[in-house]
Amino acid sequence: MKSSERSFARRIDLTSLQLFVAVCELGSIGRAAEREFIAASAVSKRLSDLETAVDTQLLYRHSRGVTLTPAGESLLHHARNVLFGLERMQGELSEYADGVRGHVRIHANISAIVQFLPEDLGSFARAHNQIKIDLQEHLSAEVIQAVHEGTADLGICNPDALANTAELDLQSRPYRSDHLMLVVPLDHDLAQRNSISFEEALEWDIVGLQSGSSISQAMRTASAQLRRPLRQRIQVTSLDAMCRMIDNGLGIGLLPDRAFALMHGVGNLRGIRLEDAWAHRELRLMARDFDALPVTARLLVEHLSPRPAVEAAAAEHPDTALSVNLQTFAHL
Repeated sequence: MKSSERSFARRIDLTSLQLFVAVCELGSIGRAAEREFIAASAVSKRLSDLETAVDTQLLYRHSRGVTLTPAGESLLHHARNVLFGLERMQGELSEYADGVRGHVRIHANISAIVQFLPEDLGSFARAHNQIKIDLQEHLSAEVIQAVHEGTADLGICNPDALANTAELDLQSRPYRSDHLMLVVPLDHDLAQRNSISFEEALEWDIVGLQSGSSISQAMRTASAQLRRPLRQRIQVTSLDAMCRMIDNGLGIGLLPDRAFALMHGVGNLRGIRLEDAWAHRELRLMARDFDALPVTARLLVEHLSPRPAVEAAAAEHPDTALSVNLQTFAHL
């Protein structure tokens, strides 16, 4: 850290930041003072000291209260992030006192969460019950951004479907693979097919996941290459919602094979293997630097890395690999 950065950090007082946020939220120094149980004159003095520390005006003061200057709006955004980070730090440190020996923050896309992570994280948690796992579901692009920004230690997604990932300079390792299927109602004209090309599927309306998902990105790219319109009039945020829409005749859709197997019971549907090469997808582990990860995160990476014998067995006996009760995912 440069000396000027150290000097700035020393000039910023956390109590002043808390009071600044309170004043911004309430729009009044007096009301903020009442809420924080401190004299209004003391709040005003701390705000003045804060403006001196950052060398710019943060608030417009008027008879009805205060409003933010552009600099004040910027500081409010950063102050909230700092205070939220402190709250998380306090929470995590208190868990260490209760016996937790590490945290791993993971962001993953819906395909990884539905298809693979419940079993994988469950077995890891049983083997390392003092390591806490924080898992959040995000779109693949958001997963990659979170890893790049350090919000997540690990990401799990399908980066091949996204543009401009190489410039973020992230490392990746294989995790699992899946294959997309075309899902149709049992009484659909295509229901008797065993395989189909995506070009043929473009004749029908498509129920899709939200536009930022890797499956939606892949469909848009494929339809553009085929110079055919993508008739995606309905978009949802979950796989079970997609299945229910399809079951009620609102279109057809693409789902990963293992996810579709877990969705049995959500409608009278049939899955048809998609013939296109891009339908085979690789889910990958993402990190800024695998070797620089904390020990707990490296343990999880080792646990999640594919085991050739298991992968081969799953490929040879897919029905056995897919025999998982949907109730496993009820609380994700």
